[in-house]
Amino acid sequence: MTEPASARALLPLALFLLLFLGTGIYFQVTGVDYAFYQLPSPVAILPAIALGVLLSKQPFEARIDTFVSGVGERNIVTMCLIYLLAGAFSTVAAATGGVDAMVALGLNIIPASFLLPGLFLIAAVVSTAMGTSMGTLAALAPVALGLGQAANIDLALLAGVLVSGAMFGDNLSIISDTTIAATRTQGCAMRDKFKANLKIAVPAAILTLVWLISYDTGATIPEIPEANAWLSVPYFAIILLAVLGMNVFVVLSLGIVLAAAFGMVAVGYQWVAFSNDIYKGFESMQEIFLLSLLIGGLSALIRQQGGLAFLAKTVASVTRRISKHKQQSAAFGISGLTALTNVCVANNTVTILLSGEVSKKLAEEGDLAPRQSASLLDIFACVVQGVLPYGAQALLMGASFGLSPLDVSIHTGYCFILAAVAVAMIIWRKPLESRQNTVDAATETA
Repeated sequence: MTEPASARALLPLALFLLLFLGTGIYFQVTGVDYAFYQLPSPVAILPAIALGVLLSKQPFEARIDTFVSGVGERNIVTMCLIYLLAGAFSTVAAATGGVDAMVALGLNIIPASFLLPGLFLIAAVVSTAMGTSMGTLAALAPVALGLGQAANIDLALLAGVLVSGAMFGDNLSIISDTTIAATRTQGCAMRDKFKANLKIAVPAAILTLVWLISYDTGATIPEIPEANAWLSVPYFAIILLAVLGMNVFVVLSLGIVLAAAFGMVAVGYQWVAFSNDIYKGFESMQEIFLLSLLIGGLSALIRQQGGLAFLAKTVASVTRRISKHKQQSAAFGISGLTALTNVCVANNTVTILLSGEVSKKLAEEGDLAPRQSASLLDIFACVVQGVLPYGAQALLMGASFGLSPLDVSIHTGYCFILAAVAVAMIIWRKPLESRQNTVDAATETA
């Protein structure tokens, strides 16, 4: 049973952020190498979980059940399985020479000075087709890393660009979990939400491309490695399967098998090495696997203790004071509630499901069209998810590129631009539509 709204329920999250970010920033300032790895994130969250359990008013066994149910939440487990498959695919592709093949192909097609906008567009197209940012990053990270190293581009910037493109499609795609959740909770058709979302996402993407094209990466003309072009086929296969809408688990699994099969034919890749490389890939994702599970449990404790209810009440109260225009106030309320909820749960789909009911109420009170509330829900959930240093996307890219997750999150330029464009449009009331002047179709099934 969920407790009444309580600010105290947010203390565990504050403690985790203090330990995780505070320790990393301290070591960074003092010049310690790998500053954000000095305190492993799965360890930093343990005191926060202990505090969350202590603050709960449930019987002790019920507190543990709440935590465990959060750990086993469907979206959390799904992410963790994607981590494992992504790690396996990356390791097997590298071992068989597939990464080198894609790097060579990429450098022959895309000039070094245009790698950033090129990779942003590729990630945007693939993620829109797949409907998942995690599947997109898992598929493209090995290639992007090889291209960045060959062209001598700042890897943190490159990782941020890849996350930016992945979040574009995660937010916009009709088959994305976030789109499905947003349209169902707000009661509008997917096509209507897509049209409203497009008016904000496309201008933000154009501004991002202008920025990336003009960005001086300092890229040098790289030496194109020698590679067997046939080893790039598995990458094209998984991208094609993604565009066809195949399930991300099937896509990544087939990618692993195809990478191994082509490696066996082309370079004599062995079965024993194949099995060992799969396990090495699993091991490479150990930290983010554990952290994602533990964040899921902590989020459940915060939700049960009224932390999210407190956020909802606070946001609604503040936004009514910010603007007297009821549609504008509702839009700010939905945006702020969604952003703060995502900070707490670190999962954009779960965020939309948790804040959807309150957002719908805010939209009804503010006479805001369902397609508008659905669009804002999805936009700000994806914005925050893309910039969270403890979000799945930053953690995956940090692990793949050997970077601090904070280095990745501060370089996700598209997410910041998307937020700015959305806020600007709310202020100018350009995208805001009245419920009375629009007739949204019934919610479509996934």
